[in-house]
Amino acid sequence: MHIILVSDRLATAKTINLTGRHLLLAGATLLALVLGLSTLFSYVTVRHAAEIRLPFLQDLVRAVSVEETQKSREYVRENINAMAVRLGQMQAQLLRLDSLSERLSALAGVKPGAGPELVKDGRGGPLVDPRALSADELNTALDALSRQVDARSDTLSVLESKLLEERIEKSLLPTSLPVAAQWNASGFGWRVDPFTGEAALHEGVDFTAEVGTPIKAAATGVVINVERHPQYGNLVEIDHGNELTTRYAHASKVFVKVGELVRRGQKIAEVGTTGRSTGPHLHFEVRVRGIAQNPNRFLQQALTGQAKVASRH
Repeated sequence: MHIILVSDRLATAKTINLTGRHLLLAGATLLALVLGLSTLFSYVTVRHAAEIRLPFLQDLVRAVSVEETQKSREYVRENINAMAVRLGQMQAQLLRLDSLSERLSALAGVKPGAGPELVKDGRGGPLVDPRALSADELNTALDALSRQVDARSDTLSVLESKLLEERIEKSLLPTSLPVAAQWNASGFGWRVDPFTGEAALHEGVDFTAEVGTPIKAAATGVVINVERHPQYGNLVEIDHGNELTTRYAHASKVFVKVGELVRRGQKIAEVGTTGRSTGPHLHFEVRVRGIAQNPNRFLQQALTGQAKVASRH
């Protein structure tokens, strides 16, 4: 763009050449001037307005702040009250756990001094001038409750271990009937031998039953012998630990093998009349360190357990 300047003072005309860069610079300067004036106008307006209305604004801000603070306090107080109620419920549950722990101790045969000491926590009395707990008081109560829970957990862990140990020991004792039948056919001890007619020691008890009647393990254990014996016939022997074993003789069929783990009540064979036998029956023995024991000592517990179950129904 060419601009020609003509003046009486100038002897000749003067020409000014404007490029796009000059126009851009002029526009930017104009824009900056407008923004500066606008900012100055806004500052002056707000300042004067604040000076005029400052007391009102301060009161408004103060009222909003007080309201928000009050809401926050009420919210915190409601939560503290809810936590205090929950704390009381947990303390009541602890009392029930104490009662349960005492009953389990009696069942497990654990003396009160065997686990962490449990202190009776009886409470009561009239309600006088109640007030809500503070946050510090609530934290203190929660810490005390946490310690009580830890103590109860230790006690219940001791009882659990004791009961588990007894359960394992019980599962390893032959206190379950190997055949659903009576065993009075031939008891343990001296008797007249059915083949020779002479006095002979009978080292087990006989369960009279039909051929094919299931024979079940009297306790949990590991099969240590399966053989065809000339006198016992088809024989299964199970080791229950602590040098205690059981023998199941005269079976018609055997369903386990040496080294197999069997559970109490698991079918291991069927009644037969193999070996030295006058008819279908199960010859059952209990041995400790290889010495025959009277199976009645264990089998009577099975009858007692069945009687208890029947009485419940």
